[in-house]
Amino acid sequence: MENILRISKPKLKKRRREKSGQIFLTGGTGFLGCHLAVELLRKGYKVCVLVRSNKHASAEVRLKKLLDWFDLPDRLYRKIRIIEGDISRTNLGIEPGVWADLLKNTDEIVHCASNTSFSEMKKAEVEAINIKGLANILSFSRASQAYCFHHVSTAYVAGKSPGLCPEKLVVNDTFNNTYEKTKCQGEHMAWEICKAEGLRLTIYRPSIVYGHSRTGRSLIFNALYYPVRMALYLRNLYENDILEMGGKKAETMGVQIETDGSIHLPLRIEVHKQGGINLIPVDYFIDAFIALMEEALDGGIFHIVNQKSKKIEDIIEYSSRLFRMTGIRACQAEDFNSVSKNALELLFDHYLVTYNPYMRDTRIFEMAKCGAILRKRGITCPDFDYDIFVRCMNFAMKVNWGSRLFTSGS
Repeated sequence: MENILRISKPKLKKRRREKSGQIFLTGGTGFLGCHLAVELLRKGYKVCVLVRSNKHASAEVRLKKLLDWFDLPDRLYRKIRIIEGDISRTNLGIEPGVWADLLKNTDEIVHCASNTSFSEMKKAEVEAINIKGLANILSFSRASQAYCFHHVSTAYVAGKSPGLCPEKLVVNDTFNNTYEKTKCQGEHMAWEICKAEGLRLTIYRPSIVYGHSRTGRSLIFNALYYPVRMALYLRNLYENDILEMGGKKAETMGVQIETDGSIHLPLRIEVHKQGGINLIPVDYFIDAFIALMEEALDGGIFHIVNQKSKKIEDIIEYSSRLFRMTGIRACQAEDFNSVSKNALELLFDHYLVTYNPYMRDTRIFEMAKCGAILRKRGITCPDFDYDIFVRCMNFAMKVNWGSRLFTSGS
């Protein structure tokens, strides 16, 4: 950055070491945001969280519900400051007195708030949060005393770019959805404003984040979970049809019960020979974020990804083994030229169309800069093996894919 930075590196090191600065965090009720808020508190940082109220609960009640899920001790809960507001509104919808206090006392900003919808029907909502909301947060950062801006983006700002995706700003105009496009635009916006204002900017680009690798616990059940859930839904639907309804619908779909009680689903899933899905657990993301925040004092752009994508063939095998299914197999695109898709395959594809670019991903995410810092701290991304898959899916089913998420024991 050419402009004079708001704080020198020695002073930044000192404030980080003493944990004397206040961190203002957005997206605190989101999956990554609430995990970050909790971890920053546990590390001794002072955290102020911006939270929207809704028609069901106040900002404080909404965040308290999440913090209880983490079993956050009272001594840490008392240290968090909850600010009611909305990033889509002028001055973030914050009361004038609180706004003035935040401008004076905010040292670092962690921006996690994002709309992750892939639906074109929700384009306006995605743009309202990922572009307008970011612009409002950047306006706050310009007026405040903050000296660091931490922007949680996504590795998929790479869009449809093939091959190696570097840890630098992306120049691209082809994307798979509005989410990718707005996140790319947001990075450029943050870069220009932070450069002009002397704010240290760190951009964090995670790939697809699933639940905790050691416990399986999660707060969201999309991305990785959705295709598995859909296959299990079809399995249970047609098993019930056979056992309870005579099996005519199952017969139409070619579904049958095998002699060992497993369910046969004649389902081919298109994959790419060199492709796969890039998966990281939320605990790895949090460890990587804290390491980058504390070590990368000059800022920069970092991919928080798995250096080895997971083959869809492995996910199919894991699902088939856990849920006692047969007949699901991976195929190349040309295989469907000789044998057209059957009714079950067409139905499955209909539900998964938005996820296809991520299941057949051939992109390689450079992580030289991120990797150097993580190695220094001994942080590695665990392989998404069968044991982790079982933990994650068992938890997902225990909470009925999120509908019983906040019941006791979840």
